[in-house]
Amino acid sequence: MVPGRLPATRSKLDQIVAVAGSRIRAERQRRRWSLATLAERAGVSRSAAQAAESGKHASLEMIVALSAALGLSVELDLVDRKRRERLSSVRSEDPVHAAMGELEARRLRGHGFNVALDEPYQHYQFSGRADLVAWSAEDRALLHVENRTQFPNVQQSVGSFNAKRAYLAAELADRLRLRPFLSETHVMVCLWSAEVLHALRLHPETFRATCPDPSSGFGAWWTGAAPAPGRSATLAVLDPFARGRQRPWIDLESALSIARPRARSYAQAASRLRDAHR
Repeated sequence: MVPGRLPATRSKLDQIVAVAGSRIRAERQRRRWSLATLAERAGVSRSAAQAAESGKHASLEMIVALSAALGLSVELDLVDRKRRERLSSVRSEDPVHAAMGELEARRLRGHGFNVALDEPYQHYQFSGRADLVAWSAEDRALLHVENRTQFPNVQQSVGSFNAKRAYLAAELADRLRLRPFLSETHVMVCLWSAEVLHALRLHPETFRATCPDPSSGFGAWWTGAAPAPGRSATLAVLDPFARGRQRPWIDLESALSIARPRARSYAQAASRLRDAHR
């Protein structure tokens, strides 16, 4: 045995347990469950559940039991860390995604709105980045755009969008020292490709439930008029290469019924983007 190896391994395991415990606690509190309720549903003692939440030593079986009671899944993956970091770097390069943000930012800034891209937010255990936000301090209005070029995991995409709908506006208003927003428009903007249209048509009720509101709020921002007070969540399908009289975007119902793709795939959209910059 190499001296010091066991303590180092123990330390890493403790870190994993601590992270899992904090996420379990956050989900329990979000559901407004008591610790006793969680323990009962997981079939464990209250003291064991409390120890796991506090980051003390807990078995994998305990973490799985508590997670399952909360509807959370436990994922374990054995990977080469260096290879994973290289793959992550490659996957994070998304020129079409960047082109969509560029188009939206140019349009909204042209109307005089404040615009920020890749804007971070943090709400207790929930954190992430908003692809694009635009706001009017005078109208106390916020637009949040989540750009999607593909849907490799529909449920994960929906979860990310819903978390930002729930927490982004309040955190952003506080950070910018603005009064609470009276108008919030949350939009999932998707690439106008055959791949995306297929995903929308394969899961129509998922997207209707996630983005149930009409696109009039996004339309108001697009034309330079902050929308009326209230909260809305909608979906738009965008062609970042639209020219002339072509419609740059359509709503969800049009995408589900009549729309023809403007690009066969993400790869073709990326190719068009490369050709445009040559």
